[in-house]
Amino acid sequence: MRLRTALAAALLALPLLARAATAQDLGIPVGEKAPGGPLVTLEGAPVELGAYLGKGPALIEFWATWCGNCKQLEPALKAAHARHGATVRFVTVAVSVNQSRARVQAWHKANPTHPGVMLFDEKGTVSGAYDVPATSYVVVVDKGGTVVYTGSGGTQDLDAAIRKALK
Repeated sequence: MRLRTALAAALLALPLLARAATAQDLGIPVGEKAPGGPLVTLEGAPVELGAYLGKGPALIEFWATWCGNCKQLEPALKAAHARHGATVRFVTVAVSVNQSRARVQAWHKANPTHPGVMLFDEKGTVSGAYDVPATSYVVVVDKGGTVVYTGSGGTQDLDAAIRKALK
């Protein structure tokens, strides 16, 4: 009887385990209000992420200089910025894991075509507030400041994500 009960419990848990593996279940939940938080510009001036939210749709990428998936995602990010940059704010949050603000600043100087504004999460506060599971993590927020998409990896459909925010 115990074996049958354990087997039944395991079978009931399978859909939950499968659901846990989807991109939209990682990090901040879709439907939540996107939090602000303290960041700094690449020059070191304090800035509040909230200043970029709630005034129109926004795409936030959590990024690092050493991130292969971020490099893979860059062409899609540039294309999305070319199509939607006039109506969607693009914010790159450089995480502080294994990199300094100076390193990010040097990378950005060598790669000035990276779309949108690039900010640095010096203390990891914003990354923590978004429960960022990995770099190349993208959060799309609608004009009211609600999260409508999350995903990670180098092959995300950013146009589809942005269309959710523009509805």
